[in-house]
Amino acid sequence: MDPTNDIREFLVSRRARITPDQAGLPAYGVRRRVTGLRREEVALLAGISVEYYTRLERGNATGASSDVLEAIARALQLDEAERAHLLDLVRSATARPARRRPTQDRVRPTVLRVIEGITEYPAYVRNGRLDILATNALGAALYAEVLDDRPLPVNLAQFVFFDRRATEFFVDWDDVANDTVAILRGQAGHDPYDRRLTDLIGELSTRSDEFRVRWANHNVKFHRNGVKRLHHPVVGELTLDYEAFELGGDPGQRINVYSAEPGSPSWASLQLLASWTATTAPPVVDRAIDER
Repeated sequence: MDPTNDIREFLVSRRARITPDQAGLPAYGVRRRVTGLRREEVALLAGISVEYYTRLERGNATGASSDVLEAIARALQLDEAERAHLLDLVRSATARPARRRPTQDRVRPTVLRVIEGITEYPAYVRNGRLDILATNALGAALYAEVLDDRPLPVNLAQFVFFDRRATEFFVDWDDVANDTVAILRGQAGHDPYDRRLTDLIGELSTRSDEFRVRWANHNVKFHRNGVKRLHHPVVGELTLDYEAFELGGDPGQRINVYSAEPGSPSWASLQLLASWTATTAPPVVDRAIDER
């Protein structure tokens, strides 16, 4: 991953999606050679020179101030995740790569106790690479197709793009695939020197056309809450709300918790799944990963 090249491709992709009309600019009827905004139009909207914007779009972000980046973000109508991604790319392109100290993706015992204590809802801990690091019993039962009795960590992106069962397990597979790539794209901008992440993206790009096409779109997204539809082999289809809770003491880790409206069919299916879990008792698993 090259932050300089990513700046160029990200900015080009963002201005290509905005028409002059959407940006509030007059259209003079002249045949346009680009699908979206021209560089000079972005510069006009941001209040900077065309030369300055062109230099930035070519990946030369040296000296780019936060005010200028904010102005460009407004001109390109970036959302919160896209704005953060642009700032990450510029920071990575202009800062000297720091030597990474070996770290561990170990789930702390206190966090394990928390998810074990969530008995009515499926819960799991994941990192920015979409590795599932630990689950509670109901989470292991809900994601049995994904975990497949393998030791943790298990990578969600590999399941989505490599496992044929994924298109049945995720009812809205296309949306899940888009979100998966957007999360990894954002993580790559935040930490472009994570070797495990680089290796994962290389593997996904090499083995999956579905991933490669989506990766080229440069879309990013914050995955904080929403609705997910799953088809479980034991209890059938579930429509679940999810919430993601960032672990401030463990950067990059988060707890994902699924729930259903009490009394709904999905809530009844979760109760059935909990009964099934009580007899199978999937364990909570925690494994350390050394990054070298």
